[in-house]
Amino acid sequence: MVTDEQVRLLRQKRMEGKTQETAAAMAGMGVRTARKWESGPVPSEAKSPRTWCTREDPFAEVWDKDVVPLLEADKDSALQATTIMDELDELYPGKFKPGQVRTLQRRIRDWRALYGPDREVFFEQEHPPGREAAIDFTCCNSLDVTIAGVAFAHLLFVFKLSFSGWTWVRLAFSETFEALVGGLQGALWALGGVPGVIRSDNLSAATHELKRTGGRALNRRYKDVLDHYDTTSTRITPGLSHENGVVEKANDLVKRDLEQALILRGSRDFKDADEYIDFVRGVIGRSRNRHVQDKLAVEREHLKALPSAPVPSYTEHTAKVRLWSTIRVAGRTYSVPSRLIGYRLTTHQHADHIEVFYGDRLIERMPRLRQEDAVHIDYRHIIWSLVRKPGAFARYRYREELFPTITFRRAYDALKRFRGERADVEYVRILHLAASVMQDPVERALRELLERGDTFDYVAVKDIASPTESAVPTVSIPEPDLVAYDRLLGGVQ
Repeated sequence: MVTDEQVRLLRQKRMEGKTQETAAAMAGMGVRTARKWESGPVPSEAKSPRTWCTREDPFAEVWDKDVVPLLEADKDSALQATTIMDELDELYPGKFKPGQVRTLQRRIRDWRALYGPDREVFFEQEHPPGREAAIDFTCCNSLDVTIAGVAFAHLLFVFKLSFSGWTWVRLAFSETFEALVGGLQGALWALGGVPGVIRSDNLSAATHELKRTGGRALNRRYKDVLDHYDTTSTRITPGLSHENGVVEKANDLVKRDLEQALILRGSRDFKDADEYIDFVRGVIGRSRNRHVQDKLAVEREHLKALPSAPVPSYTEHTAKVRLWSTIRVAGRTYSVPSRLIGYRLTTHQHADHIEVFYGDRLIERMPRLRQEDAVHIDYRHIIWSLVRKPGAFARYRYREELFPTITFRRAYDALKRFRGERADVEYVRILHLAASVMQDPVERALRELLERGDTFDYVAVKDIASPTESAVPTVSIPEPDLVAYDRLLGGVQ
């Protein structure tokens, strides 16, 4: 069969002055065939359209009576062929075969194209350079990344310029105000300028619900950040994520690129979060940003200038240290050194950690808790009191927080078997030892004793983790008597 490409090549060669025989040979056809196709329509245009069916329609009897009414009632075109097939099987048992569902799918597709309801139209937008950037958070748990072998649940904050497509990402763990501001400012300072509009969905970190109208408006704090950068916010209609299509598509592309890069890497495990985010930004730099440098250069000419300095990306709280040596920060409980009981402290709540200050002096830096009413107790803050009254351990409200690793938990369970009621006292003394000499050697000692399977107590742990240093003997070396050497030399003579 002669193809359109062969005929076009034949005619091109003839126009170049080739003989009919040469042009036919170059097009891969005989001379007689070449004469037929030297002019006129190409083969695909010469075929008459088929107007007949090659086989009998199995749905002809039920189409108008049973299928079309279902399709007309389906205003959203959501009804699937398999569902209609099940309905027909109920009405006409044994009449239709499972293999005929493909025929039904084609008939439904054609009916909807000719008679179906109108569909929503999406209007492609033009993006002037420097006008807009879109932001969003995207969950990346599906990438199955691990840190030192432990599953790493995380989000990425994604910033994308609508005109050039330049993309910037930052690690996040929840959609908090601090993560939002930290991500936005990180992107703007990496970009070196400010677009006129920041577009987002209705993030709870940036907006609040209006009780009277049910709509949403910007939070005061987020608006202050935008005012600082002389930019404005636009937001999508709630529930219509396609209205933020620039960054929604960017989310998909970022995760697709990361998935491919992880496959090439051969491992999804990273030493720490810093190594992982360096990997992520390297992937985005190669896959997203390397190809947009020309458009980015144009866009940078239309960006507004950055302010003189960024705004703080933390939330400040004050808290009084309670008798339990704890403070409450945004509904979460954190322990602090017991010497601060009764004092009022200032805390800076960042996206992934909190800082505790007494006056202007930084006292503690701790991971930020995510869940409401979560608790973080550092045994080092309270162990000096607990070792003096170990009986408090059994009913301590946050006792589970006093097992810093699974090894300590296993050790306590073993002590319960070995020592019974004495286990609490022994375990508190072991914790005191860990706070005194460092946790790692104590944990190694516990692991060694657990592997042996023998009974042990605080003394056994201390002998391994912090053995008593042997006393260094005092060695007295008398001054040599040189007269003896004189006699020796005299005797030799």
